[in-house]
Amino acid sequence: MLKSLVAGNIARYRKAKRLTQEELGKMLGVTYQAVSKWETEQAMPDIVILPQLADILQISVDKLLGYYPPVPTSGRYDALYGNEEYYMGVNPTSECLKVISLIPPNKHMKLLELCCGEGRNAVFFARCGYEVSAMDLIDAGIEKTKRLADIANVNVNAFKADINDYRLDTKYDILFSNGAFHYINPELRDEIITNYRDYTNTDGINAFNVFIEKPFVDKAPDIDEHSSPWLSGQLLLFYHDWLVEDFSEYIEDCTTGSKYAVNQIYARKK
Repeated sequence: MLKSLVAGNIARYRKAKRLTQEELGKMLGVTYQAVSKWETEQAMPDIVILPQLADILQISVDKLLGYYPPVPTSGRYDALYGNEEYYMGVNPTSECLKVISLIPPNKHMKLLELCCGEGRNAVFFARCGYEVSAMDLIDAGIEKTKRLADIANVNVNAFKADINDYRLDTKYDILFSNGAFHYINPELRDEIITNYRDYTNTDGINAFNVFIEKPFVDKAPDIDEHSSPWLSGQLLLFYHDWLVEDFSEYIEDCTTGSKYAVNQIYARKK
């Protein structure tokens, strides 16, 4: 298990840094064959190399080894997702239907949901015929995603990852996220969205919504000292050179009686 995690992390973060195996090997004083063996689970890097390797890939040794320490919000979601029932229910959000209308699964298409929660949207997409992967930081959410997929008799590749550290190294036709981007560190937004753009196939869709700061409107329920709302229109700036199928700003009614502001974008790569 550890060898598999390390192999995947080395390959993922090396590609995110746009390094070849040979270039990484030279930086570490090893051959490209050694790097290749690490990435194909044939060998593990020597323990004395790990700090230098992690430094080059700009991650911690813990992250390189697949250990994700709890973030301040994880306790809350561990509690919410830890119950037998599904916190947000099992029915998909309306954003899923918009995605299907823009890029229907009439051929093989790969979809990744970022911060999938308990899996209701990911499982719905899989039931519709997409090849679905889904990531989240909360163990209980990943387990409930897998459980829901089993009940629906579909396959969802659900895995644990931190949205601030995870970088794509595989191209997708659809990237989807609903109500999670406030957890992206503002200093990393440009790097992360650029990575998402780079790993979206031509004619693919990015479908995201973000909580935004607006005067006279309450903060979204998940906004606290560990997260940051976006500015109105900020998300749109990242997609000025894509075909924006839809962009909207609206006020969402919360179950607690408060109201909060959201930007929603559906952008197509041309």
